[in-house]
Amino acid sequence: MASYTLPFEKPLLELQNKIEELRRFSREQGIDAPQDAARLETELADTRRNLYSSLTPWQKVMVARHPRRPYTRDYIAAFVRDFNELHGDRLLSDDQSIVGGLGWIGDHQVMVIGTQKGRDTKSNLACNFGCPFPEGYRKALRLMRLAAKFNIPIVTFIDTPGAFPGIEGEQRHVAEAIAVNLREMFRLPVPIIAVVIGEGGSGGALGIGVANRILILEHSYYSVISPEGCAAILWKNRSHADTAAAALKLTAPDLIELGIADEIIPEPLGGAHSDPAAAADNVRDTLIKNLSELKKLSPRQLLDQRYNKFRAMGVFKEGELPPLTPPPLPNDNE
Repeated sequence: MASYTLPFEKPLLELQNKIEELRRFSREQGIDAPQDAARLETELADTRRNLYSSLTPWQKVMVARHPRRPYTRDYIAAFVRDFNELHGDRLLSDDQSIVGGLGWIGDHQVMVIGTQKGRDTKSNLACNFGCPFPEGYRKALRLMRLAAKFNIPIVTFIDTPGAFPGIEGEQRHVAEAIAVNLREMFRLPVPIIAVVIGEGGSGGALGIGVANRILILEHSYYSVISPEGCAAILWKNRSHADTAAAALKLTAPDLIELGIADEIIPEPLGGAHSDPAAAADNVRDTLIKNLSELKKLSPRQLLDQRYNKFRAMGVFKEGELPPLTPPPLPNDNE
């Protein structure tokens, strides 16, 4: 895939181009300039560090959607040993936007289930741009029930803008499929860990997200609605997505503070897309640690912990909210 630069990464691109130009000039002229190259490399590293240490919520949404970011199959290939993919919901078809199967993470046998996006037009069409159909959620539930039958922990990877919103989803009852998954995941007496690896969009994410531990990568997001959708509803203009992203409290630190996520998985400097191997190592190590802890709990303790975790979400205090008025745009009054 061709390189892709986010809007706020333009200073990095300029420095990278300068470094490449210097190296090309040195080769052509037979001149060795290690000090100049080292200075630019240091400046590039410092600029990247400064940028990624102060990302706005909207910029983090951009990183979470980066087309080179590792997806579910990438993590499976990186650290799930002896993965045996299982297909179909036994009712209609095999939804490729949901991947699932048995494998090993470290010394733990697990059932891995995750949403999958594509890298190009063909693969995106095959997996419906990461938006599961109802049969995808029914496949996920079939695999989770299979795992519970044989006392196997469940690991889910969440990376979806949401469930498929088209007429086919309504005809095949996508809301019912997600609702059944929510109910049944509270009843499974095995450890469940959900990892938000990119986008965590609405009920489409929650359909495989009821877990004892919710982990989130540093630059991922988890939200009831996309920033663009929120802006379109509140301000009738999707251009206010950056303001909506800040208001939604969808970043990893916000989710920890709200008691929704349990742990932030650090990403390599520059995001998971800059070093997929290092990102996979961080995810693997965090999963092994949490699996070891949860396997010490009894089935009753797992069920109670999961129920109490979600029961505590949404607790709030009454008070005045600050005004939520976005800056005017030129076309707001047109």
